Amino acid sequence: MGKYLTIVLAMMVVTMAIAFISPLDGQIRQEPFYPLFWISVGGAIVIIIYNSYQNRKNQQELRRERRRKFKK
Repeated sequence: MGKYLTIVLAMMVVTMAIAFISPLDGQIRQEPFYPLFWISVGGAIVIIIYNSYQNRKNQQELRRERRRKFKK
């Protein structure tokens, strides 16, 4: 995973915690921000799927290169 994607994923995890814990006083919220939590979960899922897509493309390219070298 790239360093930028890792940072964004870490921010998503922090946002999930902020949805349930108030950053001002550190207490658990009476009414959690469920939309904030679910948006963070969705963002994390998108980042993980995008990263796996990138890795798959890179592996396909590496396989193509190996096949080209093997044929020659």
